[in-house]
Amino acid sequence: TKTVVPGGTVTERWVPVDRVGLYVPGGLAMYPSTVVMNVVPAQAAGVRSLVVVSPPQKDNDGLPDRRVLAACALLGVDEVYAVGGAQAVAMLAYGAGADPAGDERCEPVDMITGPGNIWVTAAKRLLRGVVGIDAEAGPTEIAILADDTADPAHVAADLISQAEHDPLAASVLVTPSTALADAVDAELARQAPAAKHAERIGTALRGEQSGVVLVDDLEAGLRVVDAYAAEHLEIQTENAREWALRVRNAGAVFVGAWSPVSLGDYCAGSNHVLPTGGCARHSSGLSVQSFLRGVHLVEYTQEALRDVAPHVVTLATVEDLPAHGQAVSVRFPEGGAS
Repeated sequence: TKTVVPGGTVTERWVPVDRVGLYVPGGLAMYPSTVVMNVVPAQAAGVRSLVVVSPPQKDNDGLPDRRVLAACALLGVDEVYAVGGAQAVAMLAYGAGADPAGDERCEPVDMITGPGNIWVTAAKRLLRGVVGIDAEAGPTEIAILADDTADPAHVAADLISQAEHDPLAASVLVTPSTALADAVDAELARQAPAAKHAERIGTALRGEQSGVVLVDDLEAGLRVVDAYAAEHLEIQTENAREWALRVRNAGAVFVGAWSPVSLGDYCAGSNHVLPTGGCARHSSGLSVQSFLRGVHLVEYTQEALRDVAPHVVTLATVEDLPAHGQAVSVRFPEGGAS
């Protein structure tokens, strides 16, 4: 509560969103961890109604993946739909019609959160305004700002770890060291073919969204990663924390050789639902705050309104909105608002 003038206060109440739809991907990989990342902050915020959607699986009789369902059960989420893709986002936003018995299948939600493929992300963008969204969390990205103190085997493994998600995943190394770039290329050539999802990884690493950016120095590298605004940014340099604290645009920053992105994917304590596609310039990762709205309570006494009334009347006159001023003046017929 802020006392603006004697007798006049503005209080900001943080109120949870009433009903939220949580998207859990289930295409190339299954993500029970995303259930946790979506549900826990919503529950902590006090969201009244939670619904999870996740694609149906052939090996589970058309239901979502068993691991996804198990995570929902452990967290007490009992409204789950076997729907995926853009159509799942549409269902959450607009609701689903009644079945033959007349029961509503899915009531519309107020907000949709969670990561997804390019089609899920496009659907969220189209429905922004119909419902709230967390951010555009599409195909994953990792950028690594590294110097010649970095271990090329670590850097390569981390680039591969995100390329494993999706053929459209972006893996970008930014470095002033040609020696490191060459060593990482050699490690990628060694590690990637041995990975379980080698074909998917290879497609992502060869894609135009991935590559190595050679810069003159780390100052230039910092400008590059800030312009890129990666979902995940690793800093593997000397004095890594100092460089990390200067980063302005990233979904999450992983500092030093012992903080790989995979840690954040599962158990660092951060959230892995993060903005992609440059949205980190203006959006944050999913958190309790994502599910809260600040509602202002404006409360003035008669004398407090009388004191500020001339300012309201003056501004209303300047803006040629005299009824605004009259709404104040009418309360003081004795002329105290002039």
